[in-house]
Parts: sequence; structure tokens; C-alpha cells
Amino acid sequence: MNTKHTILDRELFTQALRHMSEEDLLYLNRMVIERLKLLAQARSTVELAQFAEGDRVSFTANDGSIKTGMILRLNKKTVSLRTDDGHLWKVSPAFLRKAAG
Repeated sequence: MNTKHTILDRELFTQALRHMSEEDLLYLNRMVIERLKLLAQARSTVELAQFAEGDRVSFTANDGSIKTGMILRLNKKTVSLRTDDGHLWKVSPAFLRKAAG
């Protein structure tokens, strides 16, 4: 999108916001939240599409250790996997990388 056009749109939008009633602002808020959820879902779907059941993956756990395992299931927002040490994890695909072997 053209930068000038975007800036103009934002200025007009900001002016319109100043004149909106509480009811209009609540409606707009619901629409914005819906849009943000849709964008997050689309991003998650793209991230999940990189993986399949049976893939070997690795990730860094909260304690800084590297965990490696196999994907058991692709969930709506996470990947269920069993690490090589036998533990079950649900991990966001954004934190996963394919592992060798």
C-alpha cells in the first residue's frame, strides 16, 4: 500500500475515533480483536504447515536445555511431541526447528 495513502488513512481514522460514541468504540474494539485473532490463526497455520506427524524436531526448553523428539500430533495452536527422554510436551511451532534423523 502507498505510504502517503496509509498515513492519510491513519489521520482520518484518528479523527474519526475522536468523534465515536462509546457504543461505536466497543463495536470497533470487537472487530479489531476478531481481526487480530484471524491474523494470529493464519500465522499459526503457516507455522504448523512446516511440520508433520513423525517429524524429528528440537526446541529450547525454559531452562535453556535443548530438547529433541518426535511430533505425535499437530494441534490447533501447538504441536504435541514426545522428547527422546520420554516426556510429553505441547510446544508452539514457532519454537520448533527440524532435527536431523
